[in-house]
Amino acid sequence: MNKIKYCFASMLFLFAAVGFAQETEEKEEREPGHLNQSKFRQMYEEFSTPNTYRSASGAPGPDYYQQQADYKMDITLDDKNTKLYGEETITYYNNSPDDLEFLWVQLDQNVRAKDSKSPLRDGGGVPLAYRSSSFAGQYLTEPFDGGFNIEWVKDAAGRPLSHTINQTMMRINIPQPLKSGESLSFSIKWWYNINDRPNDGGRSGYEFYPGDGNRDYTIAQFFPRMAVYSDVEGWQNHQFWGSGEFALTFGNYDVSITVPADHVVDATGVLQNRKEVYTKDMLKRYEQAKKSYDKPVIIVTQEEATAKESSFSEKTKTWRFKTESGAPVRDFAFASSRKYIMDAQAVKMGNRDVMAVSLYPKEGNPLWEEYSTKAVVQTLQTYSKFTFDYPYNKAISVSAKSIGMEYPMICFNFGRPNPDGTVSDRTKYGMISVIIHEVGHNYFPMIVNSDERQWGWMDEGLDTFMQYLTEQEFGENFPEAVAPNEKYPSRRGDPSKIVPYMAGEQDRIAPIMSNPENVYQLGANAYGKPATALNILRETVMGRELFDHAFKTYAQRWMFKHPTPEDFFRTMEDASAVDLDWYWRGWFYTTDYVDIGVKGVKKYYVSDKVTKEMQEYMDARGITEADLPPLVYLASEESENFDENLKGKKPSEISQSLNEFMMDNMTAEERSQVEEPKYFYEITFDKPGGIPMPLIVEYTYADGTKENVTYPPEIWRKNDTEVSRVISSTKELTGIVVDPKLETADIDTTNNAWPKKEEKSDFDQFKEKVKG
Repeated sequence: MNKIKYCFASMLFLFAAVGFAQETEEKEEREPGHLNQSKFRQMYEEFSTPNTYRSASGAPGPDYYQQQADYKMDITLDDKNTKLYGEETITYYNNSPDDLEFLWVQLDQNVRAKDSKSPLRDGGGVPLAYRSSSFAGQYLTEPFDGGFNIEWVKDAAGRPLSHTINQTMMRINIPQPLKSGESLSFSIKWWYNINDRPNDGGRSGYEFYPGDGNRDYTIAQFFPRMAVYSDVEGWQNHQFWGSGEFALTFGNYDVSITVPADHVVDATGVLQNRKEVYTKDMLKRYEQAKKSYDKPVIIVTQEEATAKESSFSEKTKTWRFKTESGAPVRDFAFASSRKYIMDAQAVKMGNRDVMAVSLYPKEGNPLWEEYSTKAVVQTLQTYSKFTFDYPYNKAISVSAKSIGMEYPMICFNFGRPNPDGTVSDRTKYGMISVIIHEVGHNYFPMIVNSDERQWGWMDEGLDTFMQYLTEQEFGENFPEAVAPNEKYPSRRGDPSKIVPYMAGEQDRIAPIMSNPENVYQLGANAYGKPATALNILRETVMGRELFDHAFKTYAQRWMFKHPTPEDFFRTMEDASAVDLDWYWRGWFYTTDYVDIGVKGVKKYYVSDKVTKEMQEYMDARGITEADLPPLVYLASEESENFDENLKGKKPSEISQSLNEFMMDNMTAEERSQVEEPKYFYEITFDKPGGIPMPLIVEYTYADGTKENVTYPPEIWRKNDTEVSRVISSTKELTGIVVDPKLETADIDTTNNAWPKKEEKSDFDQFKEKVKG
């Protein structure tokens, strides 16, 4: 059997050589330098050059360094006047090889200052309609003044330290350079007005409950924070305009937070004085929660939280949180309210226990009590499986209206029932998904600490990809949460979900490798498209085993470090032996789309005569049939003077040279086992889209059987527009479908089938619906 296949292969190789020679000549004549622009060329021009800080493998180099910033803070929350006061001492360690002439500190709250330039950075006309709150905020009230009020900056000896504020950045003018290997301490005192977040907008602030006169506070970006100094950017002191999030330095935190005595607080870090701030009942229930691995334990009940809503204590308590030295953090956030219900559950993480915690007002029930902590637990388990064991002591999900935001160990998440307690599927799935997404941000970028200010996709895209995997596992582990016999309805990750974006107007689309401030559709650009690209990479291009190993390698290489896009791209190739430069270029560096179809199909039969095409080839080169070895010819059914008698016969019954070959080279037993193909098809696939992808094809035969073949993406390496394949079979081919399971985000499936499927018009579909 192998011998006859070799014979057919030899014949087909000759035809292929002829075709390729002609095709290449034509291409080079009309498109000089075409092959130099191959989408399979290496990414040397796009990638930065490897060095001793970052290696060509994608791993940190032998001279890799990162700075450290430790914070000791005293914070006071003024609930009556909605103000926050703070004083901090920052100790900054210069681990770089450079002497630093000055330091840069981030003042992100200044994006809310009265004179902020952020609201002026975008153009626009009159909208069709306004929300009442938006109209009032824009035209009927004075702009909210929520910027930092810096009272002083002092050195370690208490002397005033010169500083210069430029919008959301403050330069500390140190008297002499901070030399490599040295550290410096300085202090800042500040305060600011806390914004009404649901109405004024923002990532943090308070929510007011008019029914009982209370507020809950979800507080972040509330203190002056060190900017990152690295081998890539030097000082990352790009202004904070609002979309590009944060670039932050790892360090240790010791934070004391003074709040009304009837508030419940949780925050980044380990609570140091639990016995002082918890009631006896809370302490008892917390100890129970530390041993409960299968369900949450209520620590503050709804009845207890409701009873406190009218207390408005005049006294204060100070909650002290401290991070662990072996698990540094890049930021700090907290939540505080007398309205909070609290529950918690233990999660086994290697040889450690981690606490999954939820804080929510009664307005969040019954939804939050039912699902929040379950979602936290599932997130920790799934993300850790694909990356590394979660290194912190807890992960907190806090109910917050109309927002999803993430910080180390704590996140703020939307999702509330209707006032009568009913919950729509949209609200339920939205809440579960945002909790998974925001808790997942602990891994990207809180631990794998990429630069959000410059590359939003590096945390949002990777996190959304992991969110998709987690949602699917959540649906499997909690089937009562999803519709019967259905998967969790993930909003992003499945290839079909990104098609409308990739098929959209090009002037409204930017490459993934864009700064978040410079894109129109940030959700699709930084979340949906990279998540889909990674899902396709895992399921269709690399396969789960290779992808999962490479992805985990990246996460573990860059845990508690600062990776760049090149570090990710290089590691994925380094740990898998899969050349992916073509994939990064198409999906991440361009706005190209995927569109692959069936252009045409020709049927052939074995013939004992030289075909017209072969004769023309021979004549052009002065070759006679006597100059060639014995050949098997294929005659097209579409050719002139096609002999209908060729149909239905075995090739050896038609071709004397083939029959002689089989008699001379095969035994009678071998000949009896050969299944000679009677049908031959030349199938031409075209690629109107710019992104090369694996060519996934389903062949259907007359007897109803199907064959699935995946040709590697390299099939497009020499011709980016179309490619042909020859199929031989003992059965007649009746159908071809490209990408039958919709795995590649193909934007136009009308050209994916042969014979071409008739598409019903919108009118015909409407008529059928009316009749039904």
